[in-house]
Amino acid sequence: MPSVALACLTALYGYADSPQKNVIDEVVWVVGDEAIFRSDVEDMYQEMRQQGTIIGGDPYCVIPEQIALEKLYLHQAKIDTIEIQESMVRARVDQQINFMINQIGSKEKLEEYFHKSLPALREQFMEAMRNRGIVDEVQRKLTADVTTTPSEVRKYFDALPKDSVPYIPMQVEAQIITINPVIPRQEIDDIKARLREYADRVNRGESDFSTLAIMFSQDGSSMQGGELGFKSRSELVPEFANVAFNLSDPKKVSRIVETEYGYHIMQLIEKRGEQVNVRHILLTPRASSKDLSDAVNRLDSIRKEIVANTFSFGEAAAVISQDKDTRNNQGIMINENDRSSRFEMQELPQEVATRIEKMSPGDISEAFVMIMPNKNKEVAAIVRLTNRIPGHRANLSDDFNLIKKMYEGHKKQEILNEWVEKKIKETYVRIEDGWNNCDFRYKGWIKESN
Repeated sequence: MPSVALACLTALYGYADSPQKNVIDEVVWVVGDEAIFRSDVEDMYQEMRQQGTIIGGDPYCVIPEQIALEKLYLHQAKIDTIEIQESMVRARVDQQINFMINQIGSKEKLEEYFHKSLPALREQFMEAMRNRGIVDEVQRKLTADVTTTPSEVRKYFDALPKDSVPYIPMQVEAQIITINPVIPRQEIDDIKARLREYADRVNRGESDFSTLAIMFSQDGSSMQGGELGFKSRSELVPEFANVAFNLSDPKKVSRIVETEYGYHIMQLIEKRGEQVNVRHILLTPRASSKDLSDAVNRLDSIRKEIVANTFSFGEAAAVISQDKDTRNNQGIMINENDRSSRFEMQELPQEVATRIEKMSPGDISEAFVMIMPNKNKEVAAIVRLTNRIPGHRANLSDDFNLIKKMYEGHKKQEILNEWVEKKIKETYVRIEDGWNNCDFRYKGWIKESN
């Protein structure tokens, strides 16, 4: 049986064809010059039933309307010449296929589950991912100018029915200090020697860079042959960007580049305006147990000084911490989801959550080893719990940013709804008899000619 994770991905990217499927195909809707077939609706309905998805109405009304909405957005994308990077689509699909294979056990089992070959699955997923990305980009463009004022947020919140005010689970605020263990020079030299070997093999034409990335890179992009997709300078760490944007020969490999993630070599794929697409191989130096133990002992000594009020946690973070994301703000941890200082427990790094769970505000943990999120490297850390906010119904004084985000989402949805209804009026739509006796979400699908 496929896992829950695989089932969710199935619902997102496509529908496993039933070997017993025997549906006589017919056109049930026409939107512009695009047809929606009965088989499209049946496939989606079958999969939604398998996953226990709540459809929220007659599936033969809800599902074709969902498909029709996507076609409206895709048509607008053609008008606006909106495209998304094919390399990024391919990279995401490959990543998800690899994840699904890991979940279900093998490539053969995945093909059996979907009753399709892997190349056919990849093509199906590529189309679904591409369309979803294009729709998202059209929606982003339509709502890009949304702004809010505090008075609008207050007015929106005051008008919310009580049962629509969200419940906020318990949250915490914390500070952190991290230090990197000392990496032996020999470990760094060994890594650089390996990278030089890989570069020489590519430059001599003995190996393909992508193959080496799949085999040896320690970055998440390894399964895509190290390809990152088109990136602007601001999306890359400065040391990496400086080298990437200076590459000119796609056949040559760059010099070794050191960043906070480790050591890289890269190869140019393509430059396009202010963006560049490269593939890279990342190797991260590993600290020994003794190196980590020494770093932990050093932080435990610093903790004793903080507890003795020799200096504050924030002062120590500014001078000692090697975490660039928190060093300049007194060690205050920032939630990447909303850029606030508040975290639900499951949003914290696991090692931090384990310590904080049993702490009271003001407590400072003993030093421990943690893996830095998104950096795949071990560091020593201490954390201080500064605040624990009990679960509560959202209110303006404590949760303004959340309510503002809700209001912005509300305004964006209003804009999209108005755009869809206007687009429906401008678009040729034909719904066949037997498919038009519906209470659709959007008005105007039923034309006088239907």
